[in-house]
Formats: sequence, C-alpha cells, structure tokens
Amino acid sequence: MTDRFRGEGIHKVDGKGRVSIPVLFRRVLESGDPDWTEGLNPNAVIVYGGITQKYLEVYTQKAINEVDSKISHLPRGSKERRALEHIFNGQALPTQPDESGRLVIPLRLREKVGITNEAHFSATGDTFQIWSPESSYEQAKSIENWLTEQGNDFDPLVLLSSGSNKDIKENRPENSSDKFCESLITLGSLSIPKTLDPTFLEEYE
Repeated sequence: MTDRFRGEGIHKVDGKGRVSIPVLFRRVLESGDPDWTEGLNPNAVIVYGGITQKYLEVYTQKAINEVDSKISHLPRGSKERRALEHIFNGQALPTQPDESGRLVIPLRLREKVGITNEAHFSATGDTFQIWSPESSYEQAKSIENWLTEQGNDFDPLVLLSSGSNKDIKENRPENSSDKFCESLITLGSLSIPKTLDPTFLEEYE
C-alpha cells in the first residue's frame, strides 16, 4: 500500500453532503490507520481551521498522530501550543468514509469553504484537501502564475534545497494560502505544521 496521496479530481456532492473519495485516496487512508483491517472503515480527521482557511484538510490517523505528538512536546500553556491545539483539536472533526468510500461533509463545513454540488480533491502528500472548484482554480492559478514568473528554465526542485524561509515567504504567489508557502519550507521536528496561518499567533501575544 502507498502512504502518500497523489492526484486530483472533481466529485459530485449530494444533498446530504456525501461525496466519493478518489479510490487511490481510500487506499492511503487505509494504510494510514494502524487499526484498519479488511472490512473496516479507516479513521481520518478533517481539519477545517479558522475563517481564513478556504479548504478542508483530511489527515490519515497516522499523520494526525504525528502532529499531536509534536504539539505535546511544546511547553504546556505556550501560545504556540494553544494555537495548535485550537486548530488541530478544536477545529477538527474525526470521521470515517462509509462502506461505499463516501465521506460525509457536514453542512456547516460545506458552507464554510463554499462547497455546493461539487468538490475538488487535491493531494498534498501526507494529507489531501477538499476545495470548492472555484476556490481551487484560483489557488492553482496563483501558483502557476508565480511559477511562470520564475522563467522557462526554473526547476521547482531547487525549492527543496535553496532559499531561506524568509525568501520563500517574500516571494510567495500573490493571494496564495500559507499552506503553499509553508509546504516549501522544510519543517523541523517541532515545527508548526503547514496548515497553521502564522498570523493566528498574533491573538496570543
């Protein structure tokens, strides 16, 4: 089994908020749940975040356990830990796909990110995101525009080994989410996970 999500696609959402998860994504959810066995539905966690987050991010059980472990190593009561607990514990929803591989997205979450009758699934390695098709298009366009601005000879792989965190943030795609910016930064063992909007910490100053 694979342990990385790859690919994208648009799927229909019915009136009850049920949407089919791409088949390859289901296999990753299964392999990412230590308690999963044939015949059971895998566990997952939807992190929906604050008002500025325009997508739902789905974590395998293994991936969210890793995040929880990193959070637990932060000083109890620190602003970083409280912010992360708020997002990854408070603004999160444990879930399971049904026997048909469908995920139920509650109405309040659909309304939050603007999903109506279609949802766009986008793989992000150890998680996948669910967007409204319109928001996903705008996000992809801003990233493509930024990549185009780097020139015809630009190799995206150089982002893995060059440039400081500051350089990446200052040259990020216009109007792109912090998710894209943070995904370009190599995270340390206790780094803030990539879903966190750094401006959120200002509330804890």
